[in-house]
Amino acid sequence: MTPTREEFLYFSLPEKLLFYGLTALSLGVMFAQLWTRVQLWQTGKPTETRPWPAMLKDWITNLSVYVLAQKKVRSSRPTSGAPMHLAIFYGFLTLFLATTLLGINTYSPIKFHYGTYYLVYEWISDVMGVVFLAGVVWAFGRRLTMARNPKSPMVTTSADFQTLGVLFALGVTGYWLEAARMSVNPHNFDVSAPVGHLWSQLQGNWQGTNQVILYKSVWWLHAVVVFGFFMMIPQMRIRHILLAILTTASATPRLMGRLEPISMEEVVRTEQIGVKLAKDFSRWNLMSLDACMECGRCTEVCPAWNVGKVLNPRQVVQDIKAAMEQGDEVAPRISAEALWQCTTCNACVEACPVLIRHVDLIVDVRRNLVSEGQLSGSAATMLRQTASTGHAWGAARNVREDWMKGLDIPLCRDGVAFDFLFWVGCAGATDPGAIKTTKAVADLLKKGGVSFACLGQEEACTGDPARRLGEEFLFQEKAAENVSVFARYGVKKVVTACPHCLNSLKNEYGDFGANLEVFHHSQLLQQLVSRGSLLAATPQRGGVTFHDPCYLGRVNSESDAPRALLGEVVEPIHHSAKTLCCGAGGGRMWMDEPADQRPSNRRAQELVATGAKTVALGCPFCRIMLDSSIKQVTTDEIRLVDLAEMLQEANS
Repeated sequence: MTPTREEFLYFSLPEKLLFYGLTALSLGVMFAQLWTRVQLWQTGKPTETRPWPAMLKDWITNLSVYVLAQKKVRSSRPTSGAPMHLAIFYGFLTLFLATTLLGINTYSPIKFHYGTYYLVYEWISDVMGVVFLAGVVWAFGRRLTMARNPKSPMVTTSADFQTLGVLFALGVTGYWLEAARMSVNPHNFDVSAPVGHLWSQLQGNWQGTNQVILYKSVWWLHAVVVFGFFMMIPQMRIRHILLAILTTASATPRLMGRLEPISMEEVVRTEQIGVKLAKDFSRWNLMSLDACMECGRCTEVCPAWNVGKVLNPRQVVQDIKAAMEQGDEVAPRISAEALWQCTTCNACVEACPVLIRHVDLIVDVRRNLVSEGQLSGSAATMLRQTASTGHAWGAARNVREDWMKGLDIPLCRDGVAFDFLFWVGCAGATDPGAIKTTKAVADLLKKGGVSFACLGQEEACTGDPARRLGEEFLFQEKAAENVSVFARYGVKKVVTACPHCLNSLKNEYGDFGANLEVFHHSQLLQQLVSRGSLLAATPQRGGVTFHDPCYLGRVNSESDAPRALLGEVVEPIHHSAKTLCCGAGGGRMWMDEPADQRPSNRRAQELVATGAKTVALGCPFCRIMLDSSIKQVTTDEIRLVDLAEMLQEANS
């Protein structure tokens, strides 16, 4: 006999119709509940429409990378339960595809469910069912452990255990139904489904009318569990099975470091800046709130949360979702304290499996608070200084050229020809530590034969701190000013030692007319080393560790160039895209920080723990923050130095 199986074994037409009716009813209940969520999303701002070919390409790419390949989950920390999640996902996906293929065979004129295909189908389905159940049991144990840990970033409720119970029941009753079918209608090829076959052997062959009734009872038991599963999906976090697919697939490709600009036309139309109510977010952002599984990966990596602050990215998402459901203002739901604690390091965004843009959400609410005058203290002073002097620390324009004295630095205004604009930045021009880096970069560019020039007093702050604090139009003012200067001097290529300046110039200035090729100094210096124009540093083995700046290693995906310049480094536990934030981003550089809640202290402890006596850097903000923190966490003599300075030593 050809290996296959009959669907609806021993079922009459009325029984089949009852099944179809209950299936339609349970699916109807599910979609009716989902429709109420869709109506909430529709209150948001329309998402920008794009040509269908581009959208289709993005959908296919996102589904492949983030759903099928589970990129974000696979790259998570081991403590995030990634293997458990993958077991549940791939097990469930396999069983779903198996059911779908069975349905296609049953209701289409094309019949393929027999022979070798059937045997392979049965074996794979059976094995992956075990993987699925193992993942569910693992999840139950993990949830139980997390529920007993008050410091866990993941929230666990009784509903979560109910959901896992339903998933477990789906798998177990599915195996029981398979075993019942084999017991009531046995075949030699049943061994192709090892679990179901073993179960059927244990319960024996079923013969007679009573056994058929027993088989049908098991069949209906499994069906009822499936119906219940359909109806409960929208009510529990497990709805992310559907919504995560929609969110990730429909996510518009956008650089992590780019914030969406606000137009003056939008301000005139809405009579506000930023987000006050949840409906002021885009429809995609509102949908992403419902896709959240509350897995806590975002909170687990948050630098503020990890040093005891109240900011909890997972809770921010839930608070905004509550505001969406109740029509409340967003800021009071989250709390101003939490909103201002964000460093915009994007660790939460990088970790989120469903691509929620926590930083965008927070900055949009900040924009509204700033527009209503709800920012005070040193951060507000920084904004006033940037507006009046073009310098985040309030230095006068001419001070930007003090570091150049005696160095013969070419200036754009002198009419010199140049290939690269050396963008110095506010810190690079005035902070004592950062000036060392600036001088080293200028020296190396000369030695490497690079034609460059600086703007000097014509350079103004990029506006990055202002934008991330929420002062959008101050940022736009500075961007317009700088873009005008670029146009005047024909600037096409830029090199900078500041990752924050790099990010704004590279990823955000394009929205304001700039067309630039922007390099971090490590990238350009690495090119000079690779072609023999400069020598790489040769530190002692185990003597140097490198601290990846968030806006370089994570936001702009550059971690190789610095290491190519330094040779062998001792890696801290968190490095490259998984680096730990120093706490300076998002305007936090200019805000007071409790001594026991400094992300820079946590990072300093990890860097010191490597045993290296030299910490190489690639960001002036990180240098400022870590300089004081290293002195607080150790009495050892630790050298803090930019990688350009190390390279300068090697080429002196």
